[in-house]
Amino acid sequence: MCSLAGLKFDGLMQLIRFPEGVPWVSYAVPMDTNGTDIDVVGHTCTQQEYEIHDLFFANLNLILSEVDSVGTISASLVTYASIQALKPDLIINAGTAGGFKAKGASIGDVFLISDVAFHDRRIPIPVFDLYGVGQRQAFSTPNLLRGLNLKVCKLSTGDSLDMSSQDETSITANDATIKDMEGAAVAYVADLFKVPAIFVKAVTDLVDGDKPTAEEFMQNLVAVTAALEQSVSQVIDFINGKRFSEL
Repeated sequence: MCSLAGLKFDGLMQLIRFPEGVPWVSYAVPMDTNGTDIDVVGHTCTQQEYEIHDLFFANLNLILSEVDSVGTISASLVTYASIQALKPDLIINAGTAGGFKAKGASIGDVFLISDVAFHDRRIPIPVFDLYGVGQRQAFSTPNLLRGLNLKVCKLSTGDSLDMSSQDETSITANDATIKDMEGAAVAYVADLFKVPAIFVKAVTDLVDGDKPTAEEFMQNLVAVTAALEQSVSQVIDFINGKRFSEL
């Protein structure tokens, strides 16, 4: 049994798929008797089944820095490298996020994301400003949404755990219910290569709550990643063997 940021996999077998020196380790694990495989790449996992390969991120990197490899740079790099190495048909970005209780978020909520955008790429020049925000839609999965009765919201991404007043203004403009440090970066790279992407995010802390963000995040991380694990497993089970039109 191996656990990546709370996501558990049985029977992992190490593979070599990435250049020497990068902080990603590739594994594979058989999922069922139909030949389905999951590729686990550091903080990236891919399930391969019929027309769909599932790729999702657990943000684990203990090789170089002994901390999770968070942030948009790492997310962009590993998304690019994983697309090149694994040729996925579908990307699933799974991770934790901070929520806004004013928008209805609560600790432990798991959301399926409808739209993503950046909140800390401020370029106050016409056209460049839209590029900075980088708003994109997640791949539409109406049957998945109904079948699992998931909550849905918009996600805003930035490179800091805290929230400045400028960030808050941008997050409000993005109409986001939750904020993370990877989602919009994954979406950017996925869009470049025309790979559909969906996002599953679980709330560890309330940005507009009474507790310090870092303290609340650490307090709830274990329980929330357990809820995330369950939701991701349900998503994979639903997607397994289906065509895009069935999602």
